[in-house]
Amino acid sequence: MAEPNRRRIDTVLMVGKRDSPEALLAVRRVARLVEGRGAEVVFDARTARALGRRASPATAARAGLCVVVGGDGTLLSAARSIAAHPVPILGINLGGLGFMAETAPAEAASALKEILEGRFDISQRMTLDVTLLRHARPVARQSVLNDVVITKSALARIIDLRVSIDRQMLTVYRADGLIVSTPTGSTAYSLSAGGPIIHPEMAALLICPICPHTLTMRPVVVPAAAKVEVTLQTGDSEVYLTLDGQVGHPLRAGDRVRVRQGAIPVLMVRSRRRNYFEVLRRKLRWGGR
Repeated sequence: MAEPNRRRIDTVLMVGKRDSPEALLAVRRVARLVEGRGAEVVFDARTARALGRRASPATAARAGLCVVVGGDGTLLSAARSIAAHPVPILGINLGGLGFMAETAPAEAASALKEILEGRFDISQRMTLDVTLLRHARPVARQSVLNDVVITKSALARIIDLRVSIDRQMLTVYRADGLIVSTPTGSTAYSLSAGGPIIHPEMAALLICPICPHTLTMRPVVVPAAAKVEVTLQTGDSEVYLTLDGQVGHPLRAGDRVRVRQGAIPVLMVRSRRRNYFEVLRRKLRWGGR
């Protein structure tokens, strides 16, 4: 659900794409724009090091806005880093599609003017809380915004994944892998695997097999409150758990991956100049020839 924001912003946290000179130049330009509007600029640790500046302590806790300069991958990383102190995120896109980082560099100055004056809407995006269990003991836990992916290596055989929802068995997928995504993540890997597009402000979980052995095994959408558990039943293949496409864990036979709705949503700045369907038309080139 989108909510209007009515308070001015005094401190902005800047996050830039790592190892990208173009992004660091853009970060400097955006920082000058913010400071020119009378707001303080602070940098996350990696961006500060890249710029030769000192990172401010507890940056997310102090900030009223996080500006991410890069692409969706940079935004996903930033969202995880500020999960304990969520603030609205504005993504300035220097990457490819940019479903989340949807503001173009040419729009940054006018967008920041409105945002710093408190004239913007906030879109709450559902997250996932993911726990990897081995021998009934948790070995990893992570909050993700996009998706949870279990997949085999390039040379491995088809894998068997037993999926249950609220302790009720759904099926055993024989496939190259499985994706559990949020509505925000429905336009990421899940889309290329044949999953549906779900409006990002909905509350739902999407379960999508990757290249299933049986074509009748289709994507399934379940309520956000559902608790999904995936058990790896294959023991002779290299299988990996990947979170938001950035954090990976090798899996063993018998490992269980538990997925449920996260307690804290990610807050995204929603443009008042365009709606979500316009973004879809533009990014996916619907209606083009």
